[in-house]
Amino acid sequence: MGLKVLVVDDSAVMRRLICRTLELTGLTIERVAEAGDGVAALEALALDAYDLALVDINMPIMDGEELIDRMRGDDRYREIPVLVVSTESGETRLARLTPKVEGFVRKPFTPERLGDQISLMVERTRG
Repeated sequence: MGLKVLVVDDSAVMRRLICRTLELTGLTIERVAEAGDGVAALEALALDAYDLALVDINMPIMDGEELIDRMRGDDRYREIPVLVVSTESGETRLARLTPKVEGFVRKPFTPERLGDQISLMVERTRG
């Protein structure tokens, strides 16, 4: 059974790059859904179950931090592993996020770095 992945980023170009990187990981991907902000991500989460979410922090409408907080506060989404993929570098904000997520990849990234982080997360969460 393949992974269902939710990619949340306000940049369509970045979402395409992340989706392409997912294809290159060698993992079996069943489905990838995309959302341009936290509100659209919550709508996608309500429609389908996901095994992994890749979330940008700095987005309009609802940022990634609020999305993660809402996911962690909702029994339906609490256990979905989240990998933050962002330019965010504020130490205070990152310290708040660290206990809520499984990892961080800072933009700009190499496809290899992102792919390695995704593979590690899948290994850890699938045991």
